[in-house]
Amino acid sequence: MSTAMTETDLAQRVLELVGAGIEAEVAVERHALSLTRFANSYIHQNVADETTSVRLRLHADGRTAATTTTVLDGLDEMVRRTVEAMRLAPADPTWPGLAPPAPLAFNGNVDEETAAASPDERAGRVRAFVQQAEGLDTAGYCRTSSTRVVYANSAGQHLAAARTSAAMDGIARTATSDGLGRLAAVRIADIDGAVLGARAAAKARAGADPVELPPGRYEVVLEPAAVADVLQMLAMYGFNAKMVLDRQSFLKLGEAQFDPSVTMVEDSALPDATAIPFDAEGTPRRRVVLVDRGVSSAVVHDRRTAARAGEGAESTGHALAGGASFGAIPTSLRLLPTDGGASVEVDGPAADSSVAALVAGVERGLLVTDNHYTRVLDPRTLVVTGLTRNGVWLIEDGVITTPVRNFRFTQSYAQALGPGAVLGIGARAVEQPGPWAESGFVAPAVRLASWNYTGGASG
Repeated sequence: MSTAMTETDLAQRVLELVGAGIEAEVAVERHALSLTRFANSYIHQNVADETTSVRLRLHADGRTAATTTTVLDGLDEMVRRTVEAMRLAPADPTWPGLAPPAPLAFNGNVDEETAAASPDERAGRVRAFVQQAEGLDTAGYCRTSSTRVVYANSAGQHLAAARTSAAMDGIARTATSDGLGRLAAVRIADIDGAVLGARAAAKARAGADPVELPPGRYEVVLEPAAVADVLQMLAMYGFNAKMVLDRQSFLKLGEAQFDPSVTMVEDSALPDATAIPFDAEGTPRRRVVLVDRGVSSAVVHDRRTAARAGEGAESTGHALAGGASFGAIPTSLRLLPTDGGASVEVDGPAADSSVAALVAGVERGLLVTDNHYTRVLDPRTLVVTGLTRNGVWLIEDGVITTPVRNFRFTQSYAQALGPGAVLGIGARAVEQPGPWAESGFVAPAVRLASWNYTGGASG
């Protein structure tokens, strides 16, 4: 089959091959990813890849099967094998049926400059990052991607949308410290390698020769990179309707589980969102207010969890391909920024004036750049363990004073954002690259009353 066929042509061809008597849905995705990696302050890899994938899901006689292929000349065989697999599959009693016809109000954020970005444009940002480091070792990547998806099913639903994304993630390094510069955006024009490189270098120099502090509970200012990790865990284990229905989530709808300053929204239609505006089941994504001024107000659903939840529940358009066993996830989750206090300029590791304004109110605590290697110990309380990285500093009387060695922590993320625990939210929210291809968590810095550090990074 010719690869010159459009995504719509491919989707319709697959539905024709399936024929009558079987519920069928097909999604055709063309995805282009270009990546420029650098290490030891020079580019060592520049790759570009463009693929077209076809995902087919079939249901008949109470049984379901799904297949994905990138072999476009083998669609007949793909359909035949999927039908065979469906006939042999176990019963699927929770099959919710196909998404009915529903229009899209929004077709995705696309920037043509980003879709067509050249290696030179990415290399220029890497060069600027390295130059701003002024001799420090640097490493990281700059990437651009574009995606177009067409969805069609035998119930008459047909949707098409596209998106672009750009991101840069880099560190500058001294012999004893690392500094971070990280940002994602719809447009490559919004990724400034010089700004990110200068930020990473300033953090690395300010973090040199860190001291060790005893474990314990500290007031903290978490920068957006660390807050994005919190949002990711909340998305997966908190606002996931399946986790709530299985009683594996801490969430209790209608209760004031968060500080009144906390409002979290899932919205793929905002100008800075990098998600496709419909889900793997062909349901348009809805704007969902998950936390409204501290009150847990909603979860996201796919079609299975909406059917299970009963009367009044509907899919919010957050199904993931192959995600029936895990549930729906809000992949465009954002913590809304607030006033954050007056703008304060601080030299050194504070990433911007919004972070510095939060730091200025801390009598004694820690400024934390990033958390990583985080793992959930108990989803019902959302207790997470992980490590700090890329810069931690002691704050004394509103001033960043001393670099600190990395900690291990064990902390309930829900408790950290609970009533009275949030002492400030920054005025500026930025997108951080997410763990999935079409995800990005938009986060401001936050000031929290307590974070439980249980030891050093080595134990």
